[in-house]
Amino acid sequence: MTQTYSISDLAKEFDLTTRAIRFYEDMGLLQPEREGAGGRNRVYTARDRTRLKLTLRAKRLGLSLGEAREIIDMYDSPRDTGPQLKKFLLVLAGHRKQIEEQLADLQANLDEVKAHEKEARALLAKVEKAK
Repeated sequence: MTQTYSISDLAKEFDLTTRAIRFYEDMGLLQPEREGAGGRNRVYTARDRTRLKLTLRAKRLGLSLGEAREIIDMYDSPRDTGPQLKKFLLVLAGHRKQIEEQLADLQANLDEVKAHEKEARALLAKVEKAK
């Protein structure tokens, strides 16, 4: 028998709300089967669990959900993995560049704060010396 998961199982395992999981479903990242009266109960497969895990990893890397879905969908297809890896590397390179730019901006901001602190300390020392 194939392992299945309820929405509550996945929410607990990945520390998410059921609302977040339903959102990922609406975005096409997960495709649970439906059971019960009117198909109200979602039944997630090991494939859905893996896709959710990859989605959360992509989010931590700074990818948009659309980018995550595109890359994860590529792995679902039986095609050659070369194009998939090239696409993944291209997306990662873009995000690395963006993070490096943000880091440079933060470093410049930090340097400016340090300069203002040094200036304020020098002025304070003059004020206290003049007392």
